[in-house]
Amino acid sequence: MEHLIELRQRLIWAIAGFFVAFLVCFFFAKQIFNLLVIPFQWATIWAGLDTDKVDLIYTAPQEFFFTQIKLAMFGGLVLAFPVIASQIYKFVAPGLYRNERHAFLPFLIASPILFLIGAALVYFFFTPMVMWFFLSMQQVGPDAEVQISLLPKVSEYLGLIMTLILSFGLVFQLPVVTTLMARVGLLTSQGLADKRKYAIVAAFVAAAILTPPDPVSQIGLAIPTILLYEIAIWSARMVERRRAEREEAAAAETASDKAAEAGE
Repeated sequence: MEHLIELRQRLIWAIAGFFVAFLVCFFFAKQIFNLLVIPFQWATIWAGLDTDKVDLIYTAPQEFFFTQIKLAMFGGLVLAFPVIASQIYKFVAPGLYRNERHAFLPFLIASPILFLIGAALVYFFFTPMVMWFFLSMQQVGPDAEVQISLLPKVSEYLGLIMTLILSFGLVFQLPVVTTLMARVGLLTSQGLADKRKYAIVAAFVAAAILTPPDPVSQIGLAIPTILLYEIAIWSARMVERRRAEREEAAAAETASDKAAEAGE
């Protein structure tokens, strides 16, 4: 019963943190959406188009309202993640040994940092690249037989950038997940290295599923995934090396204690 009461308290704090973050993001939803449109403006500059012609539309009366709700939920989840993660850690920590708590805490800090790095990569590079690719398909100008212009819907543009941010953010968690699994002995660096060719194929398959059907975003997600897989192998080797050093130190200490007892 005490565990259930503790779980209820942690859930209440996590939901309250998300609700407050949701309200803040919903209040500033238009400003946040305008901030997310900036990569689209960069893409128009790369495509040699007039930035004043950047238009987004919505075709249903309620579409932009529900788009703001989705944006507020997404932003609220991102802002409230430290609160949610801290509540999860406080609920789990009493059941861990002290060394396990010290080992788990760095990963709790590294996870949001890596997610933000992936989101920044999407915002500053891949979203402008993807939009530039789509803008290059337009037929505009006096020489075009048929005028074909890109007028994205607000919901579809938000869905695109949210999909890219989530995809890159989750992929950037690969070193954290593999390092944790290596610490508990579920993975080894040699096992990861032996499965490298399968990981490369899986990276391109996952990129094809998670990203829009264009080669720019698919290759853009697959290549960082492969690089992160190599980082995960290196991280697993570091974990194994430190574990071996601790085991050698413990064995040496045990041998010295036995030698001291034998001398007595």
